[in-house]
This record gives sequence, structure tokens and C-alpha cells, in this order.
Amino acid sequence: MLAGRYGWIDMGRKGVIAVVLAAVACAAGAAAWWWTHDRRGDSELVLYGNVDLRQSDLAFNNSQRIAEVLVQEGDHVTHGQVLARLETSRLKPQAEQAQAQADAQGQVLLRLRNGNRPEEVAQAKANLDSAIADAANAHQQFERLKLLAGKAISQQDVDAAKTALDVANAKVAVNQKALDLQVAGPRKEDIAQAEAQYRAYEATATMLRQELTDAELKAPLDGVIRSRLMEPGEMASPQKAVFSLAIIDPKWVRAYVSEPDLGKVYSGAKASVSVDSFPDRSFDGWVGFISPTAEFTPKTVQTTELRSSLVYEVRVFVNDPKDNLRLGMPATVRLTAGSSATRPSTQPVSADQ
Repeated sequence: MLAGRYGWIDMGRKGVIAVVLAAVACAAGAAAWWWTHDRRGDSELVLYGNVDLRQSDLAFNNSQRIAEVLVQEGDHVTHGQVLARLETSRLKPQAEQAQAQADAQGQVLLRLRNGNRPEEVAQAKANLDSAIADAANAHQQFERLKLLAGKAISQQDVDAAKTALDVANAKVAVNQKALDLQVAGPRKEDIAQAEAQYRAYEATATMLRQELTDAELKAPLDGVIRSRLMEPGEMASPQKAVFSLAIIDPKWVRAYVSEPDLGKVYSGAKASVSVDSFPDRSFDGWVGFISPTAEFTPKTVQTTELRSSLVYEVRVFVNDPKDNLRLGMPATVRLTAGSSATRPSTQPVSADQ
């Protein structure tokens, strides 16, 4: 009887131990599930946003009629590619005339800087010597007539000789000054004036050459023609865009993160971007911009728990060398804590729009 009772007690103890062991196993399993699932959830942050890129409106610098439009909507263009041209039938002769004036003034300036030629100095010296000889001859004539005055020569002849002597002496003085000027060369003021005039002509020629260059509208960056807004024959101006250019590099996903998750996001964090159009493919990216200020959740964010919350804008830049992503595409961004992306040197890490 006692043995049976003690046997029942032993079986009860074994049952309790089994229940305790089962409870411990369940607790360990729950802990393991929390460790693998909840910790993994903390290490990965999922954001939702849309693909964004920059756009540029391209216009001519000059006001002139359009002669050619060389690209269509959807065309891929490269940096420096000519997209359209203006008429230049009137501008080219103006540029040639301005350059000719600059060249002529340049020669004037060169002549002034080089000074007078030796032959010109020699000519001035010869003129002075001739004037001195004439003055000496006039002086001798005057002296002879002065001795004969009142005898065979009248006073009128003496006076005429005196006048001729004065004229000869004046010619000597004039030729002496002319020689001095030839030796001294051009004045500094004349050279400075010629230099200023040359710069003015050259500036005009440079401006007209630049207008000729601006008559070709070139792509400032690699991109895709989004809109063709003007046609040949229309009058272009700096205020009228001819093309709308979509800049395909860089691209980013504009997403928003709530304040509790903001600590999981940092500049340079590695990201994986996926879109519905390519379900079996992900794009590498990195966090390049985190807004320093909060804002109310935009209307495009449809999550009910975030609709009335304050969020921070995050831009995740994406590597898309084949240009598969399009403006406005919905995208899913997965950020992994503790990872950093190696950004290409040509990609910006911040944005201003």
C-alpha cells in the first residue's frame, strides 16, 4: 500500500520536472526567437520613398532666331554635346570687323613701343645740318651787306638779309627740336592711350566671339532630354527655355524617417534600394543627406501611423549606371546598421533641393 502510494508520488514528481523542463525550453525558444527576430529588426530599417533627380532648363544666352534643333525628347546627351544653334549671319561679320580693328590698333601700339627707326633719326639730323648750313650762309651774307650799307647797297637790302638770317636761325631751332623728338621717341601717355584703345577693341572682339560660341546650346551635363520646348524659326532669348534636361547622375530616393528611428540613420550608411519594376534586383546606395529640421509628413506618405507625425527627410543616393530608375518611381530602402558604403568620387553626398 505504501509502496503504491510512494510510487504515485514519484510519478507526480517526474511530471512536475517534465513540466518545468518544458517551460524552460519554451522560455529559451522565445528568447532565441526574440534575439534572432527582434534584434534583426533593430539592425535593419526599412524606408519607403520615391526616386528623385535634378532637372535643368536650358536656354540660349543670346536673343536670336533658332536655326537648328538637333535632339528629340528621350535622347541621351553627353556633356558638351551641341543641342541647338542660332542664326549667326549678322554676328560673324561684326566679330570679324571687331577683330580687324583690334589687329590694326595692335600694330599702332607695337610701333609706339618700338620707338622711331634709326633712319628717321638720321633724317632729322640731316635736316638739322642743312638748316645750320643755311643759317651760316645767311649770317655771312648779312655781314657782307652790313659793311656795304650806305655805299653800293641800300638799307632795304641789309634789312632783307637780316630777315633771311632770322628765318634760317628759326629753321635750325625747329630742326633741332625735331631731332630731339625723334631721339626721345613716343610719349608714355601716347603709349598708354594706344594700349587702352587696343584693350577696348580686343574686349569687343572677345565679346562677339563669345556670342558666336553661345550661339551653340550645349549640354552642361550628361542627361536625357525631357522636353523640347522650342523649334527652328522661333526667337530665342535667355528667358525662354529650349529644353528641359533630366540629369541622370546622381539619383536618389527621397524618403522620410520618424524621430524614434532617426538614430539608426547616419550619413554614409549603406543601403539597398528595390523597386517594383525590377523585383529580382536591388540597387546599391548610401545615405547622402539627412535633413537637420523636422517637417510634417508629406501627403505622399500614406502610412496611417506616420500621417500626422513629424518626420525627417532622408536622401539615399543610388548607383544606377544603366539608367533603369525613373523619376517618381516608388522605392523601398533597407538600411543596415553598422555598415558604410564606399561612394564613387563623382557622386555628391549632399543635395540642395
